[in-house]
Amino acid sequence: MSRLVPGHFSDYPPPMGDKPSHPECPQNPGRTNIVISEMLQVVNITLATLYFVITLLFRFATNSVPEPLGDALQALDEEPSHPEQPQDSGEVHITGVQQVVITAIRATDLTLGLRRIPAGFHVVFKADGAEYQTSNKSVRIDQAVVEWHERILLPCEPSSKVRVSVYASFELGPMLCHGELLRTLKNRIVGIVYRKKRLAVVNEYPAITFQPKQGEVISPCTSLSMTLEQRLSDENNVVLCPPTALRSEEHTDTLTLRTDAGYRLLARYRRTQDNSDLNQSIKHFERASDLCPMDHPYRPAALFNLANVKFVSCQADGRFLDLDIPISLFQDALDLRPTDHPDRAITQLHLGIAMLARFAKRGFQMDANAAEELLSEVLNICHANSHIHRAALLAIETSALHPAASIDAHDLGHEWPAASMLPLSPNQLAHKTEWCLRTDDPHVLDEVISLHYDALGYYNAMHPCRGQLLNNLGIILSIRFERRGNAEDLDQAITLGREALALHPVGHKDRSKSLNNLALQLSTRFNHRGNAEDLDQAIALHREALALRPVGHTDRSSSLNNIALQLSTRFNHRGNAEDLDEAIALHREALALRPVGHTDRSSSLNNLAALLSTRFDHRGNAEDLDEAIALHREALALRPVGHTDRSLSLSNLAALLSTRFDHRGNAEDSDQAIALGREALALRPVGHTGRSKSLNNLAALLSTRFDHRGNAEDLDQAIALHREALALHPVGHTDRSMSLNNLALQLSTRFNHRGNAEDLDEAIALGREALALRPVGHTDRSSSLNNLALQLSTRFDHRGNAEDSDQAIALGREALALHPVGHTGRSKSLNNLALQLSIRFDHRGNAEDLDEAIALAREALALCPVGHTDRSKSLNNLASRLSTRFNHRGNAEDLDEAIALGREAPALCPVGHTDRSMSLNNLALQFSTRFNHRGNAEDLDEAIALGREALALYPIGHTDRSSSLNNLANRLSTRFDHRGNAEDLNESRENLCCALTLLTQHDPLRLKVHASLAIVYLSFHSSGLDGTGGPDEDTDSLNVAMHHFKAAANFVPGGLLPRLRASLDWEQGRTIIWTQMTRLRTPLDNLQTHSEHAAALMKRFRDLSSLLDRSPASHAGWTPNSPDLQESARGGPIIVLVASKSSCDAIIITHTQPPTSIQLPTDLKKLITLVNALQEAIKKEAVPTGNQPALTMALRKLWDDVVCPVVENLDRFAPQGSRIWWCPTSLFNFLPLHAAGEYRTNGKSLSQQYISSYTPSLTALMRARRRHDRSPSVPFAAIGQNLPAGHSSESTLQFVEPELELVRSLLPPFPTVSFTKITSADATKSRALRALRDNTWLHFSCHGTQNFDDPFKSAFLMRDQSLSLLDITQMDLSRHEFAFLSACETAVGDFATPDEVIHLAAGLQFAGVKSVVGTLWKVNDATVQRLVEAFYKNLCRDGKMNFWGAARALHQAVHSLARDKDMPLDQRIVFMHIGV
Repeated sequence: MSRLVPGHFSDYPPPMGDKPSHPECPQNPGRTNIVISEMLQVVNITLATLYFVITLLFRFATNSVPEPLGDALQALDEEPSHPEQPQDSGEVHITGVQQVVITAIRATDLTLGLRRIPAGFHVVFKADGAEYQTSNKSVRIDQAVVEWHERILLPCEPSSKVRVSVYASFELGPMLCHGELLRTLKNRIVGIVYRKKRLAVVNEYPAITFQPKQGEVISPCTSLSMTLEQRLSDENNVVLCPPTALRSEEHTDTLTLRTDAGYRLLARYRRTQDNSDLNQSIKHFERASDLCPMDHPYRPAALFNLANVKFVSCQADGRFLDLDIPISLFQDALDLRPTDHPDRAITQLHLGIAMLARFAKRGFQMDANAAEELLSEVLNICHANSHIHRAALLAIETSALHPAASIDAHDLGHEWPAASMLPLSPNQLAHKTEWCLRTDDPHVLDEVISLHYDALGYYNAMHPCRGQLLNNLGIILSIRFERRGNAEDLDQAITLGREALALHPVGHKDRSKSLNNLALQLSTRFNHRGNAEDLDQAIALHREALALRPVGHTDRSSSLNNIALQLSTRFNHRGNAEDLDEAIALHREALALRPVGHTDRSSSLNNLAALLSTRFDHRGNAEDLDEAIALHREALALRPVGHTDRSLSLSNLAALLSTRFDHRGNAEDSDQAIALGREALALRPVGHTGRSKSLNNLAALLSTRFDHRGNAEDLDQAIALHREALALHPVGHTDRSMSLNNLALQLSTRFNHRGNAEDLDEAIALGREALALRPVGHTDRSSSLNNLALQLSTRFDHRGNAEDSDQAIALGREALALHPVGHTGRSKSLNNLALQLSIRFDHRGNAEDLDEAIALAREALALCPVGHTDRSKSLNNLASRLSTRFNHRGNAEDLDEAIALGREAPALCPVGHTDRSMSLNNLALQFSTRFNHRGNAEDLDEAIALGREALALYPIGHTDRSSSLNNLANRLSTRFDHRGNAEDLNESRENLCCALTLLTQHDPLRLKVHASLAIVYLSFHSSGLDGTGGPDEDTDSLNVAMHHFKAAANFVPGGLLPRLRASLDWEQGRTIIWTQMTRLRTPLDNLQTHSEHAAALMKRFRDLSSLLDRSPASHAGWTPNSPDLQESARGGPIIVLVASKSSCDAIIITHTQPPTSIQLPTDLKKLITLVNALQEAIKKEAVPTGNQPALTMALRKLWDDVVCPVVENLDRFAPQGSRIWWCPTSLFNFLPLHAAGEYRTNGKSLSQQYISSYTPSLTALMRARRRHDRSPSVPFAAIGQNLPAGHSSESTLQFVEPELELVRSLLPPFPTVSFTKITSADATKSRALRALRDNTWLHFSCHGTQNFDDPFKSAFLMRDQSLSLLDITQMDLSRHEFAFLSACETAVGDFATPDEVIHLAAGLQFAGVKSVVGTLWKVNDATVQRLVEAFYKNLCRDGKMNFWGAARALHQAVHSLARDKDMPLDQRIVFMHIGV
């Protein structure tokens, strides 16, 4: 009966930090390629001091110092260090005829700390939507103060805000934008005038002093002051600065915005060195350039800006080969700025310095000559005291001293000494490289790469050392790629590797090294991009290298290991067994070349063991695993205590012992693995660089042991270890994303076992962080996408938030898009997305999701042809999806295809294969399904045989053994039902009892096992096999069945959807058992005469239990979002109250929205206390007056703990005054929910806000909503008995006859109502039964009793015999509309069986009556008379009989009683309404 989830791919990163499957890179293929040459250096005079000149271009102020990194971008609205605020502005009066005019502005130290040489500076005023801009002024070297004598009229309104901004511009001609913002201050007009007056400075706005910006030592513009004058508005004899003209063309505004944005990002890059800022700046300047066609007036400025930022980019990245681009752009800008253009000189300066930089890197004399000519012209046209003149002069003087240079152009921030710099020899470069690889300093790595580029610029293609340099540079670029992930580095490394190989033709002594290097780089690119051509080419190159190292060659073992590693990689991606076998053979040969005593023998032992382990994983041959463990033991023996690699060998051996434990269940293997893992961790104490890997390894071992033994301490410790590992990978660490994923996986596992929502939420948060660390383009992004999708899908399964499911699918689609056709990981992404779509289908029932899932699974299978290692998983996945579709559409072809696929899967998983048990269980499920639909006994027999084999593969202690026991037990029980073999039923019971003992308290499978045991014991009861159990077992199998039913009902898993699904399934099961037991527990207790009822019970309950094994979409009418369920809430919200040991919850079901779950602030213990308090209050406070303090306190407690939290959430779903339905379970059945309130002056209560009805089950409510044809005249029977059998005359009910006559008088006359009255001697059991049969409206006025020992004997007392609940439930009352039970205790359940809802009122509704009014406890005659009169007056007010109005009529009647404060409280709340 249990649905096994087929295997699927989740793409979890290997939790083992040392990756024991390939624990050691085979002989480090790149290590022998950094060759030290003893060739002499060739001296080349360099222009080292060019650095100083270029630095001056960005820091030309005398007192300028470098800015610290890490500064944040300043906001545009920057305030001065001590912003001035007006104090008591009421003293300043600016009359309507006065105006404020700025006549002069002064700024100091505008060039201080600037990184670029500006063309000039200007000030911009903004006020009341107008903008005023001063002229653009140039600055000399010795000029500390800049003044603008320009008159600017400020607004007359004192409250107007003025913003003053100082900018550095980079054009003297037409300005493309304001330029770089230096400072900004803001104030109101009144504040400016007040500050001037307060400081008694005539016509002077005192200087504002600016402090350096955040994170800077110095900043441009240290102070700003203004001269003000106040004038009359009619003084027109002065010339004012006009407002700045606004550009009208839309593309011009865009051009300005792009340019401003580019400047801001470039300024921030210079502070923070964040390359993303630089790249974004380039994009903005490129877009600005695109907006300027050839004849555009701003095209020269746009080209100049773009050239400048491109030049900065070349310096930042060390890509001196790309200097051609900025030089070309500078040249284009210069061509558009003729001789008389004011910006020609600064353009010539930048172009000249860029050409000197290219000369320094390449040594072309023509660049030096052109630069000298440009710079000389700058000297001729610029003032000798200008910054441009000084920069040009320094550049010319430096180039004259040093005609060429070897300059690290990527980092202009360093000032190099003015001395000759020679390119290093290959020998020196190799030493620097080896030293660099021992450090983790990114600056050192960049410097070594730059030095290699310098050397390549010197050693041309004919130089014998060039090939060696190319190889070394390729290796270092590959290392930088591994550290930073820049794909350009890897592509460049491969390009260099190809050039090096071309320089080492066949016969060259270094060809094998070049072959290995290029193969290694291609393999790395394959690992990151998945292009199969790269891997194939790498293998081909390794094969050629191996051929160049024949038997006897000293490096043959290294080549053997290299090619074996690549073949293993190809096997992992394509599943071709020949690759794996060849790789193992190559490793065996390599090991033979490293006999005992060889220094590298331990490495070869580990390599061979890793591949044998891989082959075991795919074929299940135990010999491979045992040999791998033996090899690892030998490797460990070669690494004794004190050996640097001992911890690695300990981890490798531990991993394989854990694998063997996973397959054979030998606890010694697991314990030994953990002991080895602990020793490995001890060898890496706090501070050790490898500690995080050992933490991850030990955590994985503990997690595996938890999977098999279920010891919570192992899982908790694994999580603690992963947390420590994560702490060792802080933000910015390259392995942080892996640690985040590992911890998220374990937290998700703990959630699955304990149901703590915090674990799942934290897992998702960690998954999101891991994903953020793997942005678009990251090689592991697809893995993080899949992991996060799986966790979101899990949360959706527990809470039902559709956003989680939709987001999971969106993530799955993105992961698939990262694995296009041809990518080796595509099949896994296809299976993952198919799984997410299938889960969404399970909950929403959208056929398109299931069809798409099947299509994706078919594509995944096509990518796993015969021989592929993952074919069996893909077969199982597709088979599972097809089986699901068969369950929903009934197409036999789907089921037959599923079985055919299922048969192929076990054939690919022979005995010993790790996936064989899963394939067997899946196939057994398909056969069992086909048996249920076709009845072929052979299918059931085969399903049982497969189940037995699967069970044998799960030894005692295996976590999946209990599930396998449950599956087999259910099929044995099914076979018993069809063949009657008691051995099958006994074996089924034994398996289920065993499964129950293996499950932890919170394992969700407990619900299924309890349900299955309930079925089995019902089978024992119905087949007459009671008493066949053990000596300590209850001989009444029906009682035992009820015990397991209650245990299942009490086990409610966490999360909204599971809780709702459990409450729906089990309230239906409760209904089935309740109804059917009334037919089984007859006085004769004769199972033969009631065999049909027993069979009906078995069938209906088995159908119910099967719901637990299907997807929610398979629950016909019981999906949380299904139309039937939501239709039941059409009249108003339904509140399902669920009580379990873990929590008490209210689930609100509405007509149009998803269910809402509310955790109530109570628990089972508090509920028991509350129920007892209510019952005691009713018994002890039965007084004739209304004062009942204990009852009042209990109803307040009911309001606080149960009803109020629900009401606070109902506002979203139901307006006040509308109807709601309560569907209580367990102890909630004994609470008068409708009467809850604060019971104080102006206090709140439920009855003030909503009209409450009850329903014993959603099944009954849905059935009651079905409409039937009505007869023209409503048949109404009033049944009264004032003196029942066995009662003395003293207990005669005096008001029965008057009550029935009162009812008659209030009903509409014939023909609307056909009234029948049965009283006194006529009111016998038989007459009452006939009246029940013949009338659809009923009114009972008689004694009623509740039998708590046997609830089915609860009864209405007639003259001769009792009309019992058992009698009523055996009638078909499906067309009956209304019943009023004016009898005591007609709606009271059995406290011993709270989940069975067995009372008279519920019995009538179960039997089919749509609307029932009953009583909770004893009611006095006076209350009845007043209530009946008020009720029927309200119900029949319009002369019609409409049972839909019964709840509202009762609500109004009760309110009329409530106004009588002398009536006892218990009598005012005694009546309740059940049904529609």
